[in-house]
Formats: sequence, C-alpha cells, structure tokens
Amino acid sequence: MIKSTIKKNDGFEGQRAVIIPKRILSKTCASNDIIKSMCVSSIGYYPKARFHYRKRAQGTNEHILIYCTEGQGTVKIGKKIHKVEPNDFFIIPKGTEHVYGSLENNPWTIYWAHFTGRNADSIVHDTTLKLNNNKEFIHYSGKRIELFETIYHQLERGYSVENMEYSSLCFYHFLGSFAHHSKFDIDKTNQDTGIVNRAIDYMTKNIQLTLSLQLMAKDLNVSPSHLSFLFKQKTGYPPMEYVNHLKLQKACQFLMFTPMRIKEITIEIGMNDPFYFSRLFKKQMGMSPKTYRAKRKEHEEAEPKN
Repeated sequence: MIKSTIKKNDGFEGQRAVIIPKRILSKTCASNDIIKSMCVSSIGYYPKARFHYRKRAQGTNEHILIYCTEGQGTVKIGKKIHKVEPNDFFIIPKGTEHVYGSLENNPWTIYWAHFTGRNADSIVHDTTLKLNNNKEFIHYSGKRIELFETIYHQLERGYSVENMEYSSLCFYHFLGSFAHHSKFDIDKTNQDTGIVNRAIDYMTKNIQLTLSLQLMAKDLNVSPSHLSFLFKQKTGYPPMEYVNHLKLQKACQFLMFTPMRIKEITIEIGMNDPFYFSRLFKKQMGMSPKTYRAKRKEHEEAEPKN
C-alpha cells in the first residue's frame, strides 16, 4: 500500500468536486422516488493527485466508483489489495472497509463519485459479482467522460429537484458504462469481432432470410454447438430464439409504419409461412398481428394532435 508520509484527502491543483449538503440529500431523497432510487451525493475529478490517500475502516454509507485515466495507485478493499493503472476502475460497496491512494512517483488522475439508492444497491451488487475482485480494466471512451461532465455540470448549477432528477437519470447511463462496458465500448463503425456480436450482426443483416444455426455457424467459421453455447451464455437465449425476437421486432415495425399485408411482412422477415408467423407473433406479443396493428392505430388516433 501507500508508503508516503504525506497523505492528502484533497487539495490538488485543478481538482473539481461537487458535494451535495446532507440536508438537501435527506430532504430531496425522502420525497422523490427517482432520486431515492439512484442518488449522487458527491462527484469529482482529481488530476495528478499526488499523495492522495483515503482510509475508511468502517467504509461509508454510500457506494464509491473510482475511474483512473492516468498514473497509478493502489486500493485495498476488504482484505484484497490491487494495483490500479490507467483505464482501471473499481467499485467499493457501502459499508466495506477500504484504503486507496495514488503512487507518489506517478500519481493517478481519477474521476470519482459517491452514490446510493435502492437501484444503486442492486446494480453494485450485480456488478461486483462480475468484476475481478471489484476492479477491472475498460477501454477509454470520450463518451464516458462526456457523461461525467453532464452530471457534474448539472449538479454544479444547484440542487433543484429537476437538476437532481436529471443527474440521477444520467448517472444510470454513466454507471452502466462500467457495469456493461463491453456493450458501451463497441464502436458502431467497427463492431466487436467477438463471435456473439458477429452472430447478432449476421442476424440483423440477413433478417429477410430463413436462417438456421448451421448456416450461421458456417458463415462465422465455428461449430454450431460452440456458437450455441457462447450465444446463450452471453445473451441468455439460444441463437434461433434470438433470431425470432429480431424478426418479430422488425414485423412490429412493418405493422406500425407500413400498410403491408401479413403475407408480405412474413416474406420480408424470412419466415414464408404466414400461419407459423401469426402463431409465433400471438405467442410472443399476446395478440395476433392484425389486432396489434389495429390497437396501434387506435392509440395513434387517440393521441392529441399538436
């Protein structure tokens, strides 16, 4: 752990922080369900934070997220010690003993937040179960930093209910960029080369075809059994069931936004058999395609016109 005799909680050149007063937190969180579910109590940025050090033997009443973008540091969570390097992040659940700090000869630059709430508890619990002992590497993304800045500047403008609500809702996305970073980090112009993502790309690009597990596996150069295993492990669904989800999603779009007949839609999504399509649609959507279209039309007609 940190051996320097100089230890600082804060006071770093260029640092930024917003600490929401406890009176505001208790008043707003108690009366607002959105903020109560996900509440950011403090947020900040410490650049090149030499001698930064924090030790909390009893932990805190809030969860802590720290994201290192430069330099190095160490963190001890419970009994486990980890080296922290650029693009590592770690989450400390509330009530957990911890010590962390930057290295003196290569001090870290960190973005950090303290947060709490019912939904925050669930997300932190699920995320820490997936992490490598509460710490993990992620790819740098300017979008993630933009999310941080949005939350920070909103809270910097004051503690109105509207500001607090918006910050809470944005923080879900920010926290999700860590909890599900493999999804957040996918470059839309250069998709992840992982087998599962390639399989989903294949499905969406060939939605009009009658697909099979064997056909997809051959195109992806893997065995059908291996593709099936990886796909269900990653998505929770077998590949062919996932294909049907995408086909029905596309069918709903045709029903809502085009005058196409059921038979034409069936061909467009590569099912070919209108009776099979109608049975599958009713099973998944709880109504027939014809009823779905009629209900959507009724809903649109009932909407007030601007």
